[in-house]
Amino acid sequence: MPSALLEFPGLIDCHVHFREPGLTHKATMAGEALSARRGGVRTVCDMPNTIPPTVTIEALRDKIACADAIADCDIRFFFGVTEYDHLTELTRAWRDPDLCRRLAGVKIFFDHSTGNQGAAMDVIRETFKVCAEEGIPLAAHCEDAGVNGEARAIIEKSHPGTADVSFHSLLRPCASEAKAVADAVALAQTYGTPLHIAHLSTAEGVGLVRQAKEEGAAVTCETTPHHLFLTVDDYEVLGPFGKMNPPLRTADERQALWDAIADGTVDCIASDHAPHTAREKECGDPLGAPSGVPGTETVLPLLLTVAAGGWPHPSSPRPNIPLFHYSNIQTLCFTNPNRIFSLHADAAPRVTIDPDAAWVIRGKDLHSQCGWTPYEGWAVKGKIVS
Repeated sequence: MPSALLEFPGLIDCHVHFREPGLTHKATMAGEALSARRGGVRTVCDMPNTIPPTVTIEALRDKIACADAIADCDIRFFFGVTEYDHLTELTRAWRDPDLCRRLAGVKIFFDHSTGNQGAAMDVIRETFKVCAEEGIPLAAHCEDAGVNGEARAIIEKSHPGTADVSFHSLLRPCASEAKAVADAVALAQTYGTPLHIAHLSTAEGVGLVRQAKEEGAAVTCETTPHHLFLTVDDYEVLGPFGKMNPPLRTADERQALWDAIADGTVDCIASDHAPHTAREKECGDPLGAPSGVPGTETVLPLLLTVAAGGWPHPSSPRPNIPLFHYSNIQTLCFTNPNRIFSLHADAAPRVTIDPDAAWVIRGKDLHSQCGWTPYEGWAVKGKIVS
């Protein structure tokens, strides 16, 4: 008997890196928008760490012009801030109705990641203040520069010259996220800033967000499929293709994320889609390889598989996943991001899915320009019908 089809609103991926302008050897807006659409995603929020970075109105207008040529994928943008002058540009853009409707919010980095957009604490503090005054959602990449620096000094002393990619998780430890989340929450509480924690990856980070919510702070958060499905054990198979910021964590940290989805602490699941070429990943220096993995096309089948009672990872045991239904996917990948970032995406085309269609993820069959996936060979359920 044919399976009953599912219908979702066009899904929202509130954290992508489409790489254009300046990094089109990795990806283009048009190519990655196609990948998003094939994954049931109709609205995306693109991050500012391109070349040039989206820290001026001119750069924002250039991105908007590029996005306007793309059909069937609504591309919104985060504005970046690394200097005080960028706040002036941000405020002007937010007060311009035509630009504001294309802005999801502002992105702040507590430490450098791809694109080196880490900001000094005085700039971060002022950004929280301005965002509170203007009502701008602030998304924070929460890794602490000081903690990361201390970890690097320890590793360089104890394992000089190591090329083991698994050390990436030690170089950016759980304590780094916890410190930055605590600082971000404190600033949000001080100024009343609408704060969104990006790609939450640790149990301690979860606990801090949960506590902030209990205290009534306007704090939301997302986690990613790679932190929900992969662990540090996957470095053995993936090598540098499993390198991202924040890095892979242990199975215990992964379990905390699933628990946080169950109790509502986690508001969104976003891909942090960050394609690099295979050649860049295989540069010969695993710890020097660029951080980031593609994922906007595979979010939905991975989650559909779990909602159907399965587990797609071929070698890692299934975590203790509390009840996870198809309705959770709509909440995490549409309703909550639509509300948090005021995207008004309800008019996007709907997505019809055959939840029982079984298939195997292959990088060559996906549509991201990079042509690879960290989920190579995984058996999943759920295919887009229309």
